[in-house]
Amino acid sequence: MSSNNISLPWLSKYPASVDWAADLPARPLHEILDDAVHHHADGIFLDFLGKLYSYREVSDLVVRAAKGLQDLGVNKGDRVGLFLPNCPYYVIAYFAILKIGGTVVNFNPLYAEREIEHQINDSGARVMVTIDVVSVYEKLAKMLGKTCLKKIVVGRMTDILPWYLSYVYPFLKHKDVALLPKNDQHLTFSALTGNDGKFTPSEINPAQDIAVLQYTGGTTGVPKGAMLTHANLSANVLQSRLLLPHAEPGKEVMLGVLPFFHVFAMTAVMNIAVLLCGKIIMLPRFDLVQVIKTIHKKRPTLFPAVPTIYTAINHYKSLARYNLSSIKYCISGGAPLPVEIKRDFEHLTGCVLVEGYGLSETSPVATCNPIEGVNKAGSIGLPVPGTYIEIVSLDDRKTALALGERGEVCIRGPQVMPGYWHQPEETAAVLEMTPEGARLHTGDAGYMDEDGYTFITDRIKDMIAAGGFKIYPRLVEEAIYLHPAVEECIVAGVPDQYRGQTVKAFIKLREGENLTKDELIKFLKDKLSPMEMPKLIEFRDQPLPKTLIGKLSRKMILDEEEAKK
Repeated sequence: MSSNNISLPWLSKYPASVDWAADLPARPLHEILDDAVHHHADGIFLDFLGKLYSYREVSDLVVRAAKGLQDLGVNKGDRVGLFLPNCPYYVIAYFAILKIGGTVVNFNPLYAEREIEHQINDSGARVMVTIDVVSVYEKLAKMLGKTCLKKIVVGRMTDILPWYLSYVYPFLKHKDVALLPKNDQHLTFSALTGNDGKFTPSEINPAQDIAVLQYTGGTTGVPKGAMLTHANLSANVLQSRLLLPHAEPGKEVMLGVLPFFHVFAMTAVMNIAVLLCGKIIMLPRFDLVQVIKTIHKKRPTLFPAVPTIYTAINHYKSLARYNLSSIKYCISGGAPLPVEIKRDFEHLTGCVLVEGYGLSETSPVATCNPIEGVNKAGSIGLPVPGTYIEIVSLDDRKTALALGERGEVCIRGPQVMPGYWHQPEETAAVLEMTPEGARLHTGDAGYMDEDGYTFITDRIKDMIAAGGFKIYPRLVEEAIYLHPAVEECIVAGVPDQYRGQTVKAFIKLREGENLTKDELIKFLKDKLSPMEMPKLIEFRDQPLPKTLIGKLSRKMILDEEEAKK
């Protein structure tokens, strides 16, 4: 694709305050921390449950951890796992690994044991960092002797709490404190950092050296490690920063409730806060009341999250007692953002809430609605700086389609991964080399309008094939969400002997609301075609299943349906 304005329709609508053609230099990712320490050493970097860490303090712990990892035999290119919730240990270990040329392997501590075992062996992580919380540590400890894991570095919770909490924690939470064996397979984080910090720097080639292995599901269902280079991640954090032209370095406060081991939070919460020399209020998990009280008391200005979190805040009964007006900008990712959720949250807070889009394979941010400019309902926005969005035919996966035509959404840009770890066939299935560069096939179906805004209609693999027709679940969900009684909705294709598949809607109503199947069908009559109309509707009293970051999970609800059978 050429770079003239005719071929790049989004340029006509790009906000004047954001330069789509901005320079995006490739650099070692950990240099963003070095820069922040240089400019803002005494500024507060982390606030973990009330304990504050300056940039200087974190930097000192980073170099000590880097030295400790090298003393354990971690060399350039070695993979080191992080098996942690949001806490200071994550940030310190993350940048320490990068400084010595290692590769961070993000682990979800809520994974089942078989998933943890697969990821350890696939990545080859011999050293992992965790915390002495029973529910986290004991899962990982089981991997010793049955995987390639040789050493576990364990941070003590009491060491990262304010003095008053560290005093009472062992008494109030004694059942949650893991007892660590004294052997060569274990090392405390304080022992890891108990040195002079004189590590041996590693020479980084940003375009080639892998900074992070981010595991993601695929068409086979087996998680694959997306290889994200230093250049990928440093470009993407700068792209994300450019989306916030009025953010003030050294003054922004980021609310970090999304887990950092998830690629969205890693870039759009942690790394962008570092680039801005900002403060991160770290919460180890999402608790609605804690989040609202934290916003009221600590006054964050930036709050990236997922739609279900914004929805929960909107519906909180006692919200009028709290002041949420400090929030200036919010980027929603991970799932479609319903228009009414955006509208209500902006009304409650006075902030700007925009929807973005990305994948693990794109570090992750690829598109976003502009902070200043038109936000189109249902759109994932405009390509972020330096990024090209192309729509190709679903039939041959090559033919470029005209504006308005539906096909597969493809992405080119400096944030696109070079491939999957040790998976050449899976890499070839999604990455296509073109004369203009590597093009990532996202597996999402969608189209681009005349203004360059992209609309996702659905995951290609989630499309429902009913009686020869292809139905997009997302379009059905959007129609159902228009009913004021609906709080949550998932639409999926379930087996049907006659049609092959049929459309089923799973719905949770708002508290105090009533709705029957017939009433909903009547409401949808002028909003959906007969083939799109749900043939099966299931109302649930409990919240619908969600992933760890709060995204409604079609996969989990289909797994439930299969288990019923």
